[in-house]
Amino acid sequence: ECIWTDWIDVTYPDGSDRNGGDYETFENIWKKYPSWECAKVENISCRAQKFPSYPIADLGQKVECNVNVGLICNNKDQQIGGIIPMPVCLNYEISVCCTPNRPECLPTPSTTSTTTSTASPTTSSVSPPISTTTPTTPPVETPS
Repeated sequence: ECIWTDWIDVTYPDGSDRNGGDYETFENIWKKYPSWECAKVENISCRAQKFPSYPIADLGQKVECNVNVGLICNNKDQQIGGIIPMPVCLNYEISVCCTPNRPECLPTPSTTSTTTSTASPTTSSVSPPISTTTPTTPPVETPS
């Protein structure tokens, strides 16, 4: 189950730099907060810091907001005449729904697989393999 973070705002757009913008990327968040834990971003919400109640689609800005990178807004992509009169990025903030870096929340890597020993140690190698899957359960990653 993923947990929503508070609103994160690690960069501020420089209105005088045409090649700048607002980059609330996971890379930038990790640079600023090395202890930030997010094993997997499940969902993302992006908003303009000055206009938190507006859906970003209504702000008239070209912004990328997704679970792969975070938020990217390039000044050069903006048109004159959005919610602000200047063709620069607003300052955005993001909130992400993270799978925490806790062992119980992550798929178990094969290196830490648990081996269950059977009650009878006299099982010979010629006996047929015992099926561990039952048709009634949904597919689950079984430890190898």
